[in-house]
Amino acid sequence: VQLQASGGGLVQAGGSLRLSCAASGRTFSRYVMGWFRQAPGKEREFVGCISWSGGSRYYADSVKGRFTISRDNAKNSVYLEMNSMRPEDTAVYYCAARTSAILSTNVREYDYWGQGTLVTVSS
Repeated sequence: VQLQASGGGLVQAGGSLRLSCAASGRTFSRYVMGWFRQAPGKEREFVGCISWSGGSRYYADSVKGRFTISRDNAKNSVYLEMNSMRPEDTAVYYCAARTSAILSTNVREYDYWGQGTLVTVSS
């Protein structure tokens, strides 16, 4: 599976941004998909994940109520809608795929990774 994240950019605090992740492969609909982020000098951290059907989602406390994950299996794509953004949301955002039906917040439990897209939130 190859993943391609896009949609990053510069946004002011309080603004919104939508990230997309396009996946190759016919088994996309069977994967749990996750979004992670890594700020300069920090470890990669969990943002949120979504089940293969889209019926279950789980978010990090830091983004709950502000970020929304969705997916379109017909388009082999997953999205991250980010609202009410804060300077501390600044990071490289990565999408990832997990070849399991179980949601996970653990970066080590994801099997495929995209290249990342930079999001910068100015104050």
